[in-house]
Amino acid sequence: MAAEPPREGPATDEQRHVPSLVLVHTGDGKGKTSAAMGIAVRALARGWTVLVVQFLKSGDWRAGEQAVLGGLGATWWTGGDGFTWDTDDLERSAELAAAAWAGARDDIAAATHDLVILDEVTYPMTWGWIDTAEVVAAIADRPASVSVIATGRDAPAALIDVADTVTEMTNVKHAFDAGIAAKRGIDL
Repeated sequence: MAAEPPREGPATDEQRHVPSLVLVHTGDGKGKTSAAMGIAVRALARGWTVLVVQFLKSGDWRAGEQAVLGGLGATWWTGGDGFTWDTDDLERSAELAAAAWAGARDDIAAATHDLVILDEVTYPMTWGWIDTAEVVAAIADRPASVSVIATGRDAPAALIDVADTVTEMTNVKHAFDAGIAAKRGIDL
């Protein structure tokens, strides 16, 4: 038997408007960064200023979303040096992540951008490269006009707690698990 479509919308009298939101996209499935980039397009279309800070990807990736969003006016910082298994110097990777966080933290505090995307920030938090409590405090204490999106697997509980919306992407099936490399236009 088919489900009945809803006939009533949410009670709008009880809804409140807030100047900004914190979103977390986590889980082991594909789509965390892609979802954040979709929101960036929506924000840019509304005249917002957008900053994307990538904590692991390097400038060598030349991701498709960087070309498009940069062309639409987003500011883009690539703060990483690639996959951890592709580097011989994890200490340098940790330093790059810490520097990317310092810049992002300052940008959030200064309200330089309306939307700040912290792409793959959960990894350096989980690995102890950047302090989770500091990230959470900076997000919690942000100016009211700044919305933040944090992406990455294994989001720490404190980050989830400070968020308004948390989405967990679930991996049902992924081409990577079958040995298929990332594909430009789909993954990059």
